[in-house]
Amino acid sequence: MSHHIVEFRDVYFQYPDGTEPLSGLSFRITHGESVGIVGANGAGKSTLLLHMNGCLLPLKGTIDIGDHQVTKETRREIRKKVGMIFQNPDDQLFMPTVFDDVAFGPLNLGLAPDRVRERVETSLERVGSLALMHKPPHHLSGGQKSAVAIASVIAMQPDILVMDEPASSLDPRARRYLINLLNDFEHTKIIASHDLDLILDVCERCIVIKNGKVMADGPSEKILSDRALLEDNHLELPLSLQGRTNNRKRGGTMNEIDKLNHLLGHWLEHNREHAATYGEWGNKAASAGKPELAAILKEIAQKTSAMDVLFQRAAEACK
Repeated sequence: MSHHIVEFRDVYFQYPDGTEPLSGLSFRITHGESVGIVGANGAGKSTLLLHMNGCLLPLKGTIDIGDHQVTKETRREIRKKVGMIFQNPDDQLFMPTVFDDVAFGPLNLGLAPDRVRERVETSLERVGSLALMHKPPHHLSGGQKSAVAIASVIAMQPDILVMDEPASSLDPRARRYLINLLNDFEHTKIIASHDLDLILDVCERCIVIKNGKVMADGPSEKILSDRALLEDNHLELPLSLQGRTNNRKRGGTMNEIDKLNHLLGHWLEHNREHAATYGEWGNKAASAGKPELAAILKEIAQKTSAMDVLFQRAAEACK
């Protein structure tokens, strides 16, 4: 692959409801970098990640992954290079056992059964989950599911790991294990997260986005210690950098309604992504000769998209 393995050039994207989460986004990530993507809810982080393996395609602009430009025709090849780890492991784990989930990707690469087993065992051992190999995924804890989801991706041996809020469901011990695990990986890592301390621990570089544009790009220590920059982009200093003499009340200053308003923005952003995914799978079902399934998936996409209005009304009612 090319040395400059990820490059967005003036990328625009618009959801069917007119929302434009990417609005002229440009950046380049080179081989072996660890890059954090940060921004407030609705800034476009998750939408950006979904463009990296072709789940979404730009309305305007171009995206290069190595020597390939991201298009409908190149998505299959690109997905061999880009391993996507979603925020909710349940979106990724769907087989009867952990072994089956981790084996799914290598089997689809056409590997022989003995090679598949070798990759499954190596990947699970690397994330400390070999003992879970024969367990049903729905019996696992949140931390265990996250580890298995990572194993299912690294079993494909991608060049790039792309992660959306990898620590959102983890307890402190599991979170620290994840940080240590990520720091041991030699992959190019691109991580979108509200957990700025995780970004500080794992990523040497940080990109701040707002309204679908890059607002700042540089060393994580410099970016994430700039209080004025972070506040301009509706972010706060990482907890590890916040002073203890800032006169905040114990437990923080955000009341329950403010917390809810914050969550609503997060739910709205992911609701749009889910609607787009359901629509894409509806088209795939139609192409596979499953019209009834296609109709159901498209109805789900429409109803999911219609929820945007309710989320927006709820956010207005919080004010």
